[in-house]
Amino acid sequence: MSNRTTFRVLAAATTLLALGAAAGCSTGGAAGADPQRVDVVAAFYPLQFIAERVGGDAVRVTNLAKPGAEPHDLELNPSQVGQVSEAELIVYLKGFQPAVDDAVAQNGGDRAFDVTSVQPLLDASAGGHDHEGEEGHSEDSGGKDPHVWLDPTRLAGIGDQLAQRLGKANPEHAADYTARAAALRADLTTLDGEFRHGLATCQRREIVTSHAAFGYLADRYQLDQVGITGLSPDVEPSPQRLAHAIEEAKEHQATTIFFETLVSPKVAETIAGQVGAKTAVLDPIEGLAAGSNGDYLSVMRTNLQTLQTALSCS
Repeated sequence: MSNRTTFRVLAAATTLLALGAAAGCSTGGAAGADPQRVDVVAAFYPLQFIAERVGGDAVRVTNLAKPGAEPHDLELNPSQVGQVSEAELIVYLKGFQPAVDDAVAQNGGDRAFDVTSVQPLLDASAGGHDHEGEEGHSEDSGGKDPHVWLDPTRLAGIGDQLAQRLGKANPEHAADYTARAAALRADLTTLDGEFRHGLATCQRREIVTSHAAFGYLADRYQLDQVGITGLSPDVEPSPQRLAHAIEEAKEHQATTIFFETLVSPKVAETIAGQVGAKTAVLDPIEGLAAGSNGDYLSVMRTNLQTLQTALSCS
């Protein structure tokens, strides 16, 4: 343990020396060493998306969560902890990723931008049914649903505030950040209109999901989310909970059980088989699939098409 501590102290000292040297000669390459760009660390994909859109070529964005990985249970390696400590702005969602919360608490200081300070989180049961004893991230985030980005209007509000934070970090480009945030808001407003129009007239309004991540989407577009496993996609429901979910799906006459991209569809397929329903992918956009060439907007539009088909919307 003492050797590890010694190593960390030496590594930290080396990092500080390297940063000092880089700042002195402006060679670039190290985080914080490029005077032309703000070094931003984003905790997971939707925050990377808005940081890149608002920051443009005046920022360099590092996403702590890799494509195809489940971001909830992210563990940070020493180089990622270093990225957090060296970043000029850290964009994260408090309560969603404990490892990121810990790194921010230790090294974030006034460089941390918690998006929940802009958009207070809904209760985990909002936008759908509340199931007693559901496990998941309700414990981590105080019974709150972290998936705020699934409401485009809330994401636009976060983008506006991010522009202000970037403007403080780099006043020279403040007007550019504000303009890009306005352009992002316009795109998200268009997307919101597509959802409102596309889901206005549907034969069904219940979405039965294997991951209760869609409370914000349900709340925004007057849908009723029936979550099977609670907020955590990797928690297996108990046999009693599974039986209850099957009964509930039958009661709602669900024709589709939705599962998500980054986890096994086994639970949704089990329930669908018992109910005589189909399964379909509804993406909570916590991260892009490995090799994906899509972005937040394109994945949201795919979700809209999936919902329109499953809910028989005209």
